[in-house]
Amino acid sequence: MSSDLIPPTNLTLTTADALTSAQRLKVLTTALSQIILGKEKVIKLAVTCLLARGHLLFEDQPGVGKTLLSQALAQSLGLQFRRVQFTSDLLPADILGASIYQRETGGFSFHPGPVFTQVLLADEINRATPKTQSALLEAMEEGKVSCDGVPHPLPVPFFVIATQNPSSQIGTFMLPESQLDRFLMRLALGAPDRVSEREMLQGRDRRELLREMPTAMAWSELEQMQKLVRLVHVSPALLDYLQDLLAASRRQGHGLSPRAGLALLAAARAWALLEGRAMVLPEDIQAVGTSVMGHRLIGDVDEAERLLTETVIP
Repeated sequence: MSSDLIPPTNLTLTTADALTSAQRLKVLTTALSQIILGKEKVIKLAVTCLLARGHLLFEDQPGVGKTLLSQALAQSLGLQFRRVQFTSDLLPADILGASIYQRETGGFSFHPGPVFTQVLLADEINRATPKTQSALLEAMEEGKVSCDGVPHPLPVPFFVIATQNPSSQIGTFMLPESQLDRFLMRLALGAPDRVSEREMLQGRDRRELLREMPTAMAWSELEQMQKLVRLVHVSPALLDYLQDLLAASRRQGHGLSPRAGLALLAAARAWALLEGRAMVLPEDIQAVGTSVMGHRLIGDVDEAERLLTETVIP
Protein backbone atom coordinates (compact mmCIF):
# COMPACT_ATOMS: atom_id res chain seq x y z
CA MET A 1 0.00 0.00 0.00
CA SER A 2 2.82 2.41 0.76
CA SER A 3 3.95 2.87 -2.85
CA ASP A 4 0.38 3.80 -3.84
CA LEU A 5 0.44 6.67 -1.39
CA ILE A 6 3.27 8.52 -3.15
CA PRO A 7 1.77 10.81 -5.81
CA PRO A 8 3.52 11.39 -9.12
CA THR A 9 5.64 14.52 -8.82
CA ASN A 10 4.71 15.81 -12.28
CA LEU A 11 0.96 15.99 -11.56
CA THR A 12 -1.06 18.34 -9.38
CA LEU A 13 -4.65 18.46 -8.23
CA THR A 14 -6.45 21.73 -8.87
CA THR A 15 -9.10 23.20 -6.60
CA ALA A 16 -11.58 22.99 -9.46
CA ASP A 17 -10.95 19.24 -9.84
CA ALA A 18 -11.34 18.76 -6.10
CA LEU A 19 -14.65 20.62 -6.04
CA THR A 20 -15.96 18.64 -9.01
CA SER A 21 -15.01 15.38 -7.31
CA ALA A 22 -16.70 16.48 -4.09
CA GLN A 23 -19.90 17.25 -5.95
CA ARG A 24 -19.95 13.81 -7.55
CA LEU A 25 -19.16 12.12 -4.25
CA LYS A 26 -22.04 14.04 -2.67
CA VAL A 27 -24.38 12.19 -5.03
CA LEU A 28 -23.02 8.91 -3.68
CA THR A 29 -23.27 9.84 0.01
CA THR A 30 -26.78 11.25 -0.50
CA ALA A 31 -27.94 8.00 -2.11
CA LEU A 32 -26.56 6.02 0.83
CA SER A 33 -28.24 8.40 3.29
CA GLN A 34 -31.61 7.43 1.81
CA ILE A 35 -31.01 3.87 2.98
CA ILE A 36 -29.25 4.51 6.31
CA LEU A 37 -30.97 7.43 8.02
CA GLY A 38 -29.30 9.94 10.30
CA LYS A 39 -25.74 8.60 9.88
CA GLU A 40 -24.20 11.09 7.46
CA LYS A 41 -20.80 11.21 9.23
CA VAL A 42 -20.46 7.42 9.27
CA ILE A 43 -21.44 7.23 5.60
CA LYS A 44 -18.84 9.87 4.68
CA LEU A 45 -16.19 7.93 6.60
CA ALA A 46 -17.17 4.68 4.85
CA VAL A 47 -16.87 6.34 1.43
CA THR A 48 -13.56 7.86 2.54
CA CYS A 49 -12.29 4.37 3.35
CA LEU A 50 -13.09 3.11 -0.15
CA LEU A 51 -11.55 6.23 -1.70
CA ALA A 52 -8.36 5.49 0.20
CA ARG A 53 -8.38 1.88 -1.07
CA GLY A 54 -8.91 0.50 2.41
CA HIS A 55 -10.88 -2.31 4.03
CA LEU A 56 -13.64 -1.42 6.46
CA LEU A 57 -14.68 -2.88 9.81
CA PHE A 58 -18.05 -2.16 11.44
CA GLU A 59 -18.34 -2.92 15.14
CA ASP A 60 -21.68 -2.49 16.87
CA GLN A 61 -24.69 -4.18 18.37
CA PRO A 62 -26.77 -6.41 16.07
CA GLY A 63 -29.63 -4.73 14.25
CA VAL A 64 -28.26 -1.20 13.73
CA GLY A 65 -27.73 -1.53 9.97
CA LYS A 66 -24.11 -2.70 9.55
CA THR A 67 -24.95 -5.32 6.92
CA LEU A 68 -27.44 -3.03 5.20
CA LEU A 69 -24.88 -0.26 4.77
CA SER A 70 -22.31 -2.78 3.49
CA GLN A 71 -24.73 -3.98 0.81
CA ALA A 72 -25.70 -0.41 -0.06
CA LEU A 73 -22.05 0.58 -0.56
CA ALA A 74 -21.54 -2.24 -3.06
CA GLN A 75 -24.83 -1.66 -4.88
CA SER A 76 -24.37 2.11 -5.13
CA LEU A 77 -21.12 1.50 -7.03
CA GLY A 78 -22.40 -1.39 -9.13
CA LEU A 79 -19.88 -3.82 -7.66
CA GLN A 80 -20.16 -7.59 -7.37
CA PHE A 81 -21.10 -8.48 -3.79
CA ARG A 82 -20.90 -11.70 -1.80
CA ARG A 83 -21.61 -12.34 1.85
CA VAL A 84 -20.07 -14.97 4.12
CA GLN A 85 -21.64 -15.60 7.51
CA PHE A 86 -18.76 -16.31 9.87
CA THR A 87 -19.45 -19.04 12.42
CA SER A 88 -17.31 -21.10 14.78
CA ASP A 89 -17.30 -24.10 12.40
CA LEU A 90 -16.32 -22.10 9.28
CA LEU A 91 -13.08 -23.31 7.69
CA PRO A 92 -10.53 -21.30 5.65
CA ALA A 93 -11.37 -23.35 2.54
CA ASP A 94 -15.01 -22.26 2.90
CA ILE A 95 -13.83 -18.71 2.18
CA LEU A 96 -10.81 -19.10 -0.08
CA GLY A 97 -11.68 -22.21 -2.08
CA ALA A 98 -9.80 -25.48 -2.46
CA SER A 99 -8.09 -27.79 -4.93
CA ILE A 100 -10.41 -30.68 -5.75
CA TYR A 101 -9.40 -33.93 -7.41
CA GLN A 102 -10.90 -34.41 -10.87
CA ARG A 103 -11.39 -38.08 -11.71
CA GLU A 104 -11.73 -37.35 -15.42
CA THR A 105 -8.32 -35.71 -15.72
CA GLY A 106 -6.55 -37.41 -12.83
CA GLY A 107 -5.42 -34.04 -11.48
CA PHE A 108 -6.49 -31.29 -9.15
CA SER A 109 -8.29 -28.08 -10.14
CA PHE A 110 -8.82 -25.01 -8.00
CA HIS A 111 -12.42 -24.16 -7.14
CA PRO A 112 -12.55 -20.51 -5.99
CA GLY A 113 -14.44 -19.61 -2.84
CA PRO A 114 -16.65 -16.59 -2.14
CA VAL A 115 -13.60 -14.37 -1.54
CA PHE A 116 -13.37 -14.07 -5.34
CA THR A 117 -15.63 -11.05 -5.59
CA GLN A 118 -15.27 -7.28 -5.65
CA VAL A 119 -16.88 -6.63 -2.27
CA LEU A 120 -16.77 -9.37 0.35
CA LEU A 121 -18.94 -8.94 3.43
CA ALA A 122 -17.42 -10.94 6.28
CA ASP A 123 -20.47 -10.88 8.52
CA GLU A 124 -19.84 -11.29 12.26
CA ILE A 125 -16.18 -12.01 11.56
CA ASN A 126 -15.32 -12.42 15.23
CA ARG A 127 -17.61 -15.43 15.61
CA ALA A 128 -15.11 -17.50 13.60
CA THR A 129 -11.95 -19.00 15.08
CA PRO A 130 -8.62 -17.15 14.72
CA LYS A 131 -7.49 -19.72 12.13
CA THR A 132 -10.41 -18.85 9.88
CA GLN A 133 -10.06 -15.12 10.51
CA SER A 134 -6.42 -15.25 9.42
CA ALA A 135 -7.43 -16.81 6.10
CA LEU A 136 -8.23 -13.30 4.89
CA LEU A 137 -4.82 -11.79 5.69
CA GLU A 138 -3.16 -12.48 2.34
CA ALA A 139 -6.26 -11.49 0.40
CA MET A 140 -6.58 -8.17 2.21
CA GLU A 141 -2.90 -7.28 2.01
CA GLU A 142 -1.89 -8.57 -1.43
CA GLY A 143 -5.13 -9.02 -3.37
CA LYS A 144 -4.49 -12.71 -4.03
CA VAL A 145 -5.07 -16.16 -2.58
CA SER A 146 -2.48 -18.94 -2.53
CA CYS A 147 -3.55 -22.57 -2.70
CA ASP A 148 -1.01 -25.38 -2.82
CA GLY A 149 1.66 -22.78 -3.52
CA VAL A 150 -0.16 -21.38 -6.56
CA PRO A 151 -1.26 -17.71 -6.39
CA HIS A 152 -4.74 -16.82 -7.63
CA PRO A 153 -5.36 -13.08 -8.13
CA LEU A 154 -8.57 -11.59 -6.81
CA PRO A 155 -10.86 -9.31 -8.83
CA VAL A 156 -10.11 -5.62 -9.05
CA PRO A 157 -11.31 -3.78 -7.08
CA PHE A 158 -11.33 -5.97 -3.97
CA PHE A 159 -12.74 -4.67 -0.71
CA VAL A 160 -13.45 -6.48 2.53
CA ILE A 161 -16.22 -5.02 4.64
CA ALA A 162 -16.44 -6.90 7.92
CA THR A 163 -18.90 -6.64 10.77
CA GLN A 164 -18.24 -7.76 14.28
CA ASN A 165 -20.26 -7.87 17.47
CA PRO A 166 -18.87 -6.46 20.74
CA SER A 167 -16.34 -8.85 22.27
CA SER A 168 -18.41 -8.97 25.46
CA GLN A 169 -21.07 -11.02 23.67
CA ILE A 170 -21.13 -14.81 23.97
CA GLY A 171 -19.42 -16.82 21.23
CA THR A 172 -16.98 -14.21 19.96
CA PHE A 173 -13.21 -14.42 19.39
CA MET A 174 -11.14 -11.24 19.59
CA LEU A 175 -9.54 -10.25 16.29
CA PRO A 176 -5.72 -10.37 16.58
CA GLU A 177 -3.79 -7.15 16.10
CA SER A 178 -2.41 -8.32 12.75
CA GLN A 179 -5.99 -8.76 11.48
CA LEU A 180 -7.20 -5.44 12.87
CA ASP A 181 -4.29 -3.66 11.22
CA ARG A 182 -5.51 -4.79 7.79
CA PHE A 183 -8.63 -2.65 8.22
CA LEU A 184 -8.09 0.98 7.36
CA MET A 185 -11.03 2.08 9.50
CA ARG A 186 -13.29 0.77 12.22
CA LEU A 187 -16.70 2.43 12.45
CA ALA A 188 -19.74 2.15 14.69
CA LEU A 189 -23.24 3.07 13.53
CA GLY A 190 -25.08 3.29 16.84
CA ALA A 191 -28.79 3.87 17.24
CA PRO A 192 -30.43 6.55 15.04
CA ASP A 193 -31.57 9.86 16.47
CA ARG A 194 -35.25 10.22 17.36
CA VAL A 195 -36.27 11.99 14.15
CA SER A 196 -34.50 9.46 11.90
CA GLU A 197 -35.91 6.56 13.89
CA ARG A 198 -39.45 7.91 13.52
CA GLU A 199 -38.95 8.28 9.76
CA MET A 200 -37.69 4.70 9.63
CA LEU A 201 -40.64 3.39 11.65
CA GLN A 202 -43.17 5.17 9.45
CA GLY A 203 -41.41 4.68 6.12
CA ARG A 204 -40.88 1.79 3.77
CA ASP A 205 -38.82 -1.25 4.60
CA ARG A 206 -35.13 -0.44 4.10
CA ARG A 207 -34.56 -3.76 2.29
CA GLU A 208 -37.16 -2.81 -0.28
CA LEU A 209 -35.49 0.54 -0.80
CA LEU A 210 -32.13 -1.21 -1.19
CA ARG A 211 -33.50 -3.51 -3.91
CA GLU A 212 -34.70 -0.44 -5.83
CA MET A 213 -31.52 1.56 -5.26
CA PRO A 214 -29.87 2.51 -8.57
CA THR A 215 -26.13 2.75 -9.12
CA ALA A 216 -25.10 6.20 -7.92
CA MET A 217 -21.60 6.16 -9.41
CA ALA A 218 -19.79 3.88 -11.83
CA TRP A 219 -16.80 2.10 -10.37
CA SER A 220 -14.57 3.54 -13.10
CA GLU A 221 -15.42 7.05 -11.86
CA LEU A 222 -14.58 6.20 -8.27
CA GLU A 223 -11.35 4.60 -9.49
CA GLN A 224 -10.37 7.89 -11.11
CA MET A 225 -11.07 9.68 -7.84
CA GLN A 226 -8.85 7.19 -6.03
CA LYS A 227 -6.05 8.37 -8.29
CA LEU A 228 -6.86 11.99 -7.45
CA VAL A 229 -6.60 11.17 -3.74
CA ARG A 230 -2.89 10.49 -4.24
CA LEU A 231 -2.50 13.99 -5.69
CA VAL A 232 -3.97 15.83 -2.70
CA HIS A 233 -1.18 18.06 -1.43
CA VAL A 234 0.42 17.45 1.95
CA SER A 235 2.56 20.26 3.36
CA PRO A 236 5.70 19.76 5.47
CA ALA A 237 3.87 21.30 8.45
CA LEU A 238 1.08 18.75 8.08
CA LEU A 239 3.63 15.93 8.01
CA ASP A 240 5.16 17.38 11.19
CA TYR A 241 1.76 17.19 12.85
CA LEU A 242 1.24 13.62 11.66
CA GLN A 243 4.67 12.55 12.94
CA ASP A 244 4.01 14.25 16.27
CA LEU A 245 0.83 12.17 16.58
CA LEU A 246 2.72 8.96 15.80
CA ALA A 247 5.48 9.82 18.26
CA ALA A 248 2.97 10.64 21.01
CA SER A 249 1.28 7.29 20.53
CA ARG A 250 4.60 5.47 21.07
CA ARG A 251 5.51 7.02 24.41
CA GLN A 252 3.78 4.20 26.28
CA GLY A 253 5.76 1.58 24.36
CA HIS A 254 3.00 0.28 22.07
CA GLY A 255 1.99 2.89 19.56
CA LEU A 256 1.13 3.33 15.93
CA SER A 257 3.29 1.62 13.34
CA PRO A 258 4.64 3.30 10.19
CA ARG A 259 1.92 1.46 8.25
CA ALA A 260 -0.67 3.07 10.52
CA GLY A 261 0.86 6.45 9.70
CA LEU A 262 0.51 5.76 5.98
CA ALA A 263 -3.08 4.66 6.55
CA LEU A 264 -3.88 7.85 8.45
CA LEU A 265 -2.35 9.98 5.72
CA ALA A 266 -4.29 8.15 3.00
CA ALA A 267 -7.56 8.55 4.87
CA ALA A 268 -6.90 12.25 5.50
CA ARG A 269 -6.21 12.80 1.81
CA ALA A 270 -9.45 11.04 0.87
CA TRP A 271 -11.44 13.07 3.41
CA ALA A 272 -9.95 16.31 2.04
CA LEU A 273 -11.07 15.36 -1.48
CA LEU A 274 -14.52 14.50 -0.16
CA GLU A 275 -14.62 18.01 1.31
CA GLY A 276 -13.59 19.54 -2.02
CA ARG A 277 -10.07 20.59 -1.11
CA ALA A 278 -6.80 19.99 -2.94
CA MET A 279 -4.69 19.96 0.22
CA VAL A 280 -4.81 18.23 3.59
CA LEU A 281 -5.54 20.28 6.70
CA PRO A 282 -5.08 19.18 10.33
CA GLU A 283 -8.88 19.05 10.55
CA ASP A 284 -8.83 16.22 8.02
CA ILE A 285 -6.57 14.11 10.21
CA GLN A 286 -8.80 14.87 13.19
CA ALA A 287 -11.92 13.90 11.23
CA VAL A 288 -10.61 10.43 10.38
CA GLY A 289 -8.15 9.96 13.25
CA THR A 290 -10.35 8.09 15.72
CA SER A 291 -11.63 5.69 13.06
CA VAL A 292 -8.11 4.94 11.80
CA MET A 293 -6.20 4.90 15.09
CA GLY A 294 -8.68 3.53 17.62
CA HIS A 295 -8.46 -0.17 16.74
CA ARG A 296 -4.67 0.03 16.46
CA LEU A 297 -4.12 1.31 20.00
CA ILE A 298 -4.34 -0.57 23.29
CA GLY A 299 -6.28 2.33 24.77
CA ASP A 300 -8.77 2.05 21.91
CA VAL A 301 -10.99 5.01 21.00
CA ASP A 302 -10.36 6.96 24.21
CA GLU A 303 -6.61 6.86 23.61
CA ALA A 304 -7.05 7.96 19.99
CA GLU A 305 -9.21 10.90 21.05
CA ARG A 306 -6.68 11.87 23.72
CA LEU A 307 -3.86 11.92 21.18
CA LEU A 308 -5.89 14.07 18.78
CA THR A 309 -6.77 16.48 21.59
CA GLU A 310 -3.34 16.81 23.16
CA THR A 311 -1.09 16.89 20.07
CA VAL A 312 -0.38 20.50 19.17
CA ILE A 313 -1.14 21.61 15.61
CA PRO A 314 1.87 23.44 14.12
